[in-house]
This record gives sequence, C-alpha cells and structure tokens, in this order.
Amino acid sequence: MQKSPKIGLALGSGASRGWSHVGVIDALVAEGLEPDIICGTSVGAMVGASYVAGNMAKLKDWVLESSRSDVYRFFDIQFSQSGFVDVDRLDQFIHDFVVGADVEIDQLPKPFLAIATCLNTGQEVWSRGGNVASWVRASMSLPGLFPPVHHEDRWLVDGGLVNPVPVTACRALGADVVIAVNLNADIVGKGMKNRPVPTAEEEEGLLRYLKQQAREVSSTWFTPKEKPESPPGLLSVVSNSINIFQDRITRSRLAGDPADVMISPRLRDVGLLEFGKAAEAIKTGEECVARVLPDIKSKIDSLRG
Repeated sequence: MQKSPKIGLALGSGASRGWSHVGVIDALVAEGLEPDIICGTSVGAMVGASYVAGNMAKLKDWVLESSRSDVYRFFDIQFSQSGFVDVDRLDQFIHDFVVGADVEIDQLPKPFLAIATCLNTGQEVWSRGGNVASWVRASMSLPGLFPPVHHEDRWLVDGGLVNPVPVTACRALGADVVIAVNLNADIVGKGMKNRPVPTAEEEEGLLRYLKQQAREVSSTWFTPKEKPESPPGLLSVVSNSINIFQDRITRSRLAGDPADVMISPRLRDVGLLEFGKAAEAIKTGEECVARVLPDIKSKIDSLRG
C-alpha cells in the first residue's frame, strides 16, 4: 500500500486577516486533505495551535460572535508592561479558545511549530518544546501592542519580523507537500494607494478607548488640541509599517524556499484589528482553497507516483 505524502500547512502572520486561516483549514479538511504538520507565525500560530489542540470550532464561534468592544477589552494602559495588551486577559483567552494552560508541545497529536523572534539577537526561534500557550503568545507579540515573552533567558516577540510564512519550518518537520497561506500578498503597493489613510481625528474605536484610559492616568498623555493638518492616525502608521516590512520579508523568504502550493487571500480591506470582518476573512479562505484544489491534488498525486 502506497504511503500518502505528508501535508504541511504554513500559516502566515497578518493580525485580523488571520481568520482566513480558519476558512482554509475548514475547506482542506472538508476535502479530505487534513494537514499532517502545522507551522504558524503570529496569528497563524494561534489558529494552528487551536486546530491541533482540537479547539478551532470554539475559536471560530468566538470570533464570529464577538463585538468590537470584546476585542477592546484585551487592551489596557499599564505602566508595568511594554505594550497595550492586558496579558492576563489574553492568556485566559488563549487557554479557553486555543490551547489549555498546561499543554506541552510534545503532547499535541500532530507536529506543530510556532515561530518567534529573539529580541536580543534578531534570530528566528522555533518552539521545539515547552508550553504551547506561551509559544503562541510569543509568536504573536507584536512590538508596541504586546509585551515580549521571556523564555530561557531570551525575550521573544512576533515571528513575523523574521519569517511571516514559515514554509521552512514545515519542511524541517518532514512535510512532503507544503501549502502556504500568505496574508500579506495584496496589502502593499497598488492596494495601499487605493485605500485612504485615516487621520488621527478619523480613527475611532480602539484609539479612543486607549485615550480614555490614558486620561484617567494622566491628562498630559494626549492633547485635546487638534492641528489643522493632521498626520495619519497612530494605528494606521503602525499597521501600514507592519504591512510594508512583512511584505518585503515574505517575498524574500518565499523566493528562497517557495511553497508547493501558495494560497493568497485578497484581504487588503481588512485592517490590523478589524476582527469584525472575521466572517469575510473566513469565507475568503474557503474560496481560495477551492481555486487551488486542483494544484494540491495534482502535487499529491505526483508524489504518490
């Protein structure tokens, strides 16, 4: 009896666009193409871990039912942290909807890697062992929003800084066919030109929420006086900057080690923290799998000989 090729799924970084990963996995499983190996960066690590741990249905239900205020509750101004995220609340979310607090990497039913970045050296770090939830948080610790995670005398931050789409990790774990999901394919260049950049006055929601919290701490943190020519809003500057460097890094990494099948959801209208567009992102992921399905099956058939 011929042995089926091992399918590796490389889930890329991309903040709220990452809900597209849920649609991709659902569509692959529905076609009988269940991944054998999962590697993820940032939100890809979170969705990948939830799938391997058997919690993706719960995660999907939460994001589809959550409101903007539910997302804002993860953020807080705290002097003791180097980021806006309420770590205790985030950890509880990960334990409830991604993976249990005590689950170790070697206890997962399938090979899984989360990609992080060493803040001290800039090196790419893989979750070879240890607590899964801790690695997920490290992989998605976007500097400025999330505080870094301490692990074995190193401070770890978002893996998207060094490897936004971890094809290399899937191959290292023994994948014969690597399906990669690049969430940043259409968010730089022409896509950005066609998208207006909100000013600080136009940005609402999270920024206003953070400003209100800051006023309670110190009235000098944010000035109420508006300038006639306002620069782009804080979140726009952060998100567009992240988009640019991740696009450049992704292009470079994939040129050196391309995936066997690339899935590139068109999600330029989904912003950094627009969790309210989860249904749209999930549907886009499903549709993308339908388009590349012949390529996936052809690659698998060719390896079966």
